[in-house]
Amino acid sequence: MSAPLPSRPWRSWRRLLSLIALGALPVAALADTLIVGPAPPSMTLAEALAKARDGDTIALMPGRYEGQQGVVTQQQLTIRAVTERPLLLAKGPLAERKAILVVHGGDVTVENLEFRGARADDANGAGIRLERGKLTVRNSLFIDNEVGILTANEESAELVVEDSEFGMAPRIEGGLHHLLYVGRIGRFSVRGSRFYTGFEGHLIKSRAKESRITYNLVYDGDDGMASYEIDLPNGGLAWVIGNIIGQGPNAQNPVMVAYGAEGNAWPRSGLYLAHNTLVGNPWPPSWFVRIFADRLPGDTDVKLVNNITLGLGLLSPFAKGEFSGNVWALRRRALNSIWTLDFGLTEASGWRGSAKPAGSGGGQSLQPSAEFKLPRGTQPLVPPAAWSPGAIQQQSQQ
Repeated sequence: MSAPLPSRPWRSWRRLLSLIALGALPVAALADTLIVGPAPPSMTLAEALAKARDGDTIALMPGRYEGQQGVVTQQQLTIRAVTERPLLLAKGPLAERKAILVVHGGDVTVENLEFRGARADDANGAGIRLERGKLTVRNSLFIDNEVGILTANEESAELVVEDSEFGMAPRIEGGLHHLLYVGRIGRFSVRGSRFYTGFEGHLIKSRAKESRITYNLVYDGDDGMASYEIDLPNGGLAWVIGNIIGQGPNAQNPVMVAYGAEGNAWPRSGLYLAHNTLVGNPWPPSWFVRIFADRLPGDTDVKLVNNITLGLGLLSPFAKGEFSGNVWALRRRALNSIWTLDFGLTEASGWRGSAKPAGSGGGQSLQPSAEFKLPRGTQPLVPPAAWSPGAIQQQSQQ
């Protein structure tokens, strides 16, 4: 019997690389999971970020991570909790003096983490800072940060936020700390998320070329002192659909949704608000949507359809565009209970099933396909036999 042929390991690696190049074997098949813990001898977050390769996952054990921060340079990376949501508590200098987590590019996903207490010398300390690339954030909390998430002005960048929570802006007078601040990036979307307890700054501020704000609870609450609930200062295309938007009694500005306040920055601008429930204060009167038409191109498209406004105030005075199916009330008999965050329509409102289909705007459907669901997230929406104005279609029996 002849002797066995000697093995040639390089042939196996060559075959493996060929399969990857042909797409027969995804890079993820080679990915590793790095386990991080809150205290020695576990690997720290910074050590894991230094060690991780493209396609890896960094998994954090439950616990309180004080002063652990880092910088993402990989082209593809996932950072998530192993089980229970860990707390990343800022302590000492932030990563690059900017944020608890700084993302420098690639395709990065963050899931089920809490970011708290970020402070920086420039007063823009963030839970996460996106410099470039695509960042997807799911089921995460951003509490007591100067800014929850902050992006740079990079047109190629994209930010996706889903089922997350932003709250409790620092009480620093003159700080203008926004809960979520999106710079001049290409695309931004936030869905199924909750915003509350701002202070002087805005709850959501987006300068993006395209902004999609859908099925969120953007409600400052009794302890909030925010300025605008939603600020879209540089125009662009903005779809605001199926949100519950509310001022607190100590709001710093009567305007709830502002569009174009700082002038246009994009080749095309259009504002499309459909099926939102906007809750103002009993006094002073609210300016539910302010469109700064004098600072926007003359061909800016505006469509406000099937929105509910509650409380004293005006929807969008002096603005030109398409306005249809919008209704107003003093709210006492219109909603079930804003005190328990039940924004469904009462039968006494007379509005159930009274709306016509919202149609489209900016080339996209304005009909809701989901609803916000407490404490955060969404529930799918089966199109009803007859639409109702506002964010809630699946009404309770109250």
